[in-house]
Amino acid sequence: MKLIGLTGAIGSGKSSVSALFARKGAVIIDGDGIARQLQQKGSAVLQKMVDEFGDVLLESGELDRTKVAQLVFSDPEMLKKLNAIMHPAIGSEIMRLIAEYMDSDKIVILDMPLLVENPREGLSGLVIVDVDPEVAISRLVQFRNMNEDDARRRMASQASRDERLKVADRVIDNSGDIDALTPQVDEVWDWFATLPNAQQGAGALSKKSN
Repeated sequence: MKLIGLTGAIGSGKSSVSALFARKGAVIIDGDGIARQLQQKGSAVLQKMVDEFGDVLLESGELDRTKVAQLVFSDPEMLKKLNAIMHPAIGSEIMRLIAEYMDSDKIVILDMPLLVENPREGLSGLVIVDVDPEVAISRLVQFRNMNEDDARRRMASQASRDERLKVADRVIDNSGDIDALTPQVDEVWDWFATLPNAQQGAGALSKKSN
């Protein structure tokens, strides 16, 4: 198995890149998807969030994601509390999924928004999806109906563009359309074949993480 980290700022279009890799046969471990599963109605993680943050549920009993975002992205201490609940649970599920493919010949993409902020051990390579921050903000407002101030707060809570680019093994520029994106994904896919296989323990949270 080759374990590839894939990350980028909010609004970078990381999911589009991930989908193109999936079409080529990659196994996608989706950090955001895992988080949503862990936060499902009735889950232990959701109960911990209610215990910590109070009334963050919709009438249906499901998580009010908008309310949580408003709470944590305007208050660094609240964000730390959320991370303290979510990161261990997400990490455990990631390691379980990686173990399933460790002895295979698969390309496994660890698609996570905070891989620079919380690096993981033993990745075969790290791919950064890059876009100008103002373009990302515009996309979030236009396509995800996000308030601009909210989008900027979320982006400010992440690593800077320069911090991501400094640690990238490969950079995919997603400032254009799908026709500009596809050949870059093809080139990076070919690069994967040159990388070493992941070793036991790959994917564990790095000791360098905050």
